[in-house]
Amino acid sequence: MIAVVDYRAGNGPSVLNALETIQASCKMAKSAEDFDGATAIILPGVGSADATIASLKEQGLLEAIEEKVLRDKIPFLGICVGLQILFDHSEEGDTPCLGWLKGQVKRFPETVRVPQIGWNRVQYRKPHPLTQGLGDGDYFYFVNSYYVIPEEDDVILGTTEYGQPFCSFVAKGNIMASQFHMEKSGEGGLRLLRNFVRIAEEGIELC
Repeated sequence: MIAVVDYRAGNGPSVLNALETIQASCKMAKSAEDFDGATAIILPGVGSADATIASLKEQGLLEAIEEKVLRDKIPFLGICVGLQILFDHSEEGDTPCLGWLKGQVKRFPETVRVPQIGWNRVQYRKPHPLTQGLGDGDYFYFVNSYYVIPEEDDVILGTTEYGQPFCSFVAKGNIMASQFHMEKSGEGGLRLLRNFVRIAEEGIELC
């Protein structure tokens, strides 16, 4: 069962619809108890990093998510803001974030149109079960004003060009996340979600 986090500020219903399209077993998680029996977690995101962190705390979801992901090591997938809050700090709202991954979140410079809205390419750094069956340079749908700068280069799974190269895809152990919206990225996005479901169902070992 894939638990999709519903923290009021996110786009959980869109992700749930995409999972139902690929016939994945899934449910919305609005309380700590909703994570009971979950085999994987997806944290979607729209809006700001500070609002996301605040909402997760107010609803009592953060402790339950960390218990499942950091202690039980079930697969986790963050999307958009769900990627950014994994790092130490975001310039958006000058927000301390989760710190699961080391690094910072910065705003795109004024030399490019902000936010980035539309389709852009992702170049993969290395093979990974999440990207199996996808071609390097595939297009995915982005809506973002901020981007992550990881301290550890080996967590970077994919990069994208928008005035400059930036990290758009990360993976470290059971923690995976994309800056782009898989649920809005057509067949390529659905393939990524299918791969994530397969990782959870088959217990594929990740490094």
